Amino acid sequence: MLLVLMAIAVVGSRGSTFFQQRSLPAIVEIIPVKTPQSQAELKKVDSAPQVSADKLLNHIQKLNFQRYTTKERSLTRTYITTELRKLGWKPKLEKFSEGVNIFAERPGTNKAAKAILVGAHYDTVALSPGADDNASGVAVVLEVTRLLGSRPTSRTLQLAFFDKEEAGLLGSRAFVSKTARLQNLGGAIVMDMVGYACYTSGCQKYPTGLPVTPPSDKGDFLAVVGDTEHLPLLNAFQNSQMLPSTAQNKQESMPAILTVPIPFKGLLTPDTLRSDHAPFWYQGVGAVLVTDTANLRTPHYHKPSDVPATIERSFFTGAAQIIVNTTTALLEKSEVLETQPPS
Repeated sequence: MLLVLMAIAVVGSRGSTFFQQRSLPAIVEIIPVKTPQSQAELKKVDSAPQVSADKLLNHIQKLNFQRYTTKERSLTRTYITTELRKLGWKPKLEKFSEGVNIFAERPGTNKAAKAILVGAHYDTVALSPGADDNASGVAVVLEVTRLLGSRPTSRTLQLAFFDKEEAGLLGSRAFVSKTARLQNLGGAIVMDMVGYACYTSGCQKYPTGLPVTPPSDKGDFLAVVGDTEHLPLLNAFQNSQMLPSTAQNKQESMPAILTVPIPFKGLLTPDTLRSDHAPFWYQGVGAVLVTDTANLRTPHYHKPSDVPATIERSFFTGAAQIIVNTTTALLEKSEVLETQPPS
């Protein structure tokens, strides 16, 4: 995964021009766990299916190899497509000049409601098995596939596994170049590194010059980055943790969430454009990046040490549940996800 920049709390590269824009307001929001909800909202979130930690970690074990060469990426596609077919999906291989994306979809019940896409890149840099970067994201997409593939929902559910992200977002750029498919796409949820956490003071790093005090020096939160033109998509993550106690007992605890609304399609914050959500922004499609903040947290970023043993089970399972909860809620609704002007 290529590093993502955040305004209050996470992700970025040192010396970023974004943090020098002192006139900009702080735009990151930490999501409180105890926000009141109506019983209808609680029931809807409670109805989200529960992820399996064992299945998630098994995918990472099966993908425990470098996915960089042509042959390695072909083996990865074979694994992904085999898993999809086991679950009744009909994956399509979409070739572009530098690689091959995988796409599949399950139609919704409301043809007028725009689809929700869930995606992740499957390639790695050289010499790294990429357990976190990005077998963790692939595993979550496959778990979404298992849990929601046969669930009737208003919106269509689409899946994308992008190739060549590490070479410059080549797969996602090729994907959005087919503009006809974007006309019925309401929003995309892209995972890029969602499996690493650290709980000791000082393990979470931040860029210098933050306009506010960071909320924590521990790497125990999940970051969600979205564009301000599609705030309803970003805000959908706010309710993803709000489960009744009966539902919480069914799963491991979920991490706190930081949401980061990015204005002007990231023009003032170029480091926010360095993962597979960015090409969607430039086609006018709402997209969020879900991440554990990459090398501001993990010492294994782009290294041979990014192996399954470094995945933090509780954090990873909780992150996956947040994504499943949010995806479920979005699929069951049909309202527009663009930001509406104030009335």
